[in-house]
Amino acid sequence: MKKNLHIAIIGGGPAGLRAAEISAEAGAVVTIYEAMPSVGRKFLIAGKSGLNLTNAESWTAFLEKYSGSGMPEYTWQRILNGFDNHSIREWAATLGIETFAASSGKVFPKPIEGVIRAAPLLRRWVEKLRYLGVTIKTRHRWCGFDKEQNPIFEHGGKKITPEHSSVILALGGASWPQTGSDGKWTSILESHDIQVTPLQPANCGWEVNWPDQILAVAEGLPMKNLLLSAGEKKRHGELVITNYGLEGGPIYRLGPAIRSQQNPAITIDFKPNTSHEELIAKMGNVSKNYVREAHRRWKLDTATCAILKHMPDRGPWRDTTQLAREVKNCRIPLTRPRPIAEAISSAGGIAWHELDENLMLKKLPNVFIAGEMMDWDAPTGGYLLQACFATGTYVGRASL
Repeated sequence: MKKNLHIAIIGGGPAGLRAAEISAEAGAVVTIYEAMPSVGRKFLIAGKSGLNLTNAESWTAFLEKYSGSGMPEYTWQRILNGFDNHSIREWAATLGIETFAASSGKVFPKPIEGVIRAAPLLRRWVEKLRYLGVTIKTRHRWCGFDKEQNPIFEHGGKKITPEHSSVILALGGASWPQTGSDGKWTSILESHDIQVTPLQPANCGWEVNWPDQILAVAEGLPMKNLLLSAGEKKRHGELVITNYGLEGGPIYRLGPAIRSQQNPAITIDFKPNTSHEELIAKMGNVSKNYVREAHRRWKLDTATCAILKHMPDRGPWRDTTQLAREVKNCRIPLTRPRPIAEAISSAGGIAWHELDENLMLKKLPNVFIAGEMMDWDAPTGGYLLQACFATGTYVGRASL
């Protein structure tokens, strides 16, 4: 029924592969164009940390994890509802890949010989696409469109311009550029007068101007059971002091709130389960060596004590009340996020007003967008891949 439709999918990541699968199952002739020597390279890198496909938490809580400037809430929820966290597990099962939910809610493929791997899923997925008749052309770098809006590719030192009924762009953001998602597509779309919010690092560490005394004692050490705040947003978890700043899940999740600040900073409660008054009581009649006594009586870790002793503009501590106030409300100024090439994902992308409800570019008819190219953001924990699969599913249908 759809054999007269020739669909070009530019980008061989999970969003592009999923769009290809949907379109090909409906009978369209599908060609995937990938700049790298093989597809799914970022997918495989994600698999090195366990391939967190989605999250098994309640769907209401799931949907709350997404943000983006101007994001149309109703449309976004419809996209995710079309391929939700149950659907992705059912889909993996059709490829012979069983999944399980960890205690955190994160969903992974079941281990093979004790190891969770991405390669078996990707291999079976590509086999299915080839069975459906999908053509995969690697080492084809997208350069833009010709006057008839056909995509132009550079391949083997030559420019080629194949004709297609529709084009799906699934080129990713700008994190992990070694996998092919280098963000260079932004200038191409901007040349067509399409607004692109600058890509920024997301789910990444933040830099801090640590004094040498702190790094000498605490570099590489964790600080556990913290409560972090950025504006009105709060997150519990663990941080690690690095030579450039801070890394850890809570600061990743607070990324949007931190980026919105004119002078980025976080506030840390080092003892969230102990009140200010309880801390004072535990110190008794201590009248000197406050940090040393706090290390013992409040059970503060070495890294926290280093911060209390050596952060500029703090102390000297004159009494227990003053130190307790700092432990419950320690402000850490941040200078900038880590480079986007090191980030797990990127924020920013094509502005939502440039897209219609089918995720088609209004200024480039029959050109659809999937994955991280749009201006949405989400934390780690399965939400990133879920959105790539869901948007790929959505535009795979819309392009038909």
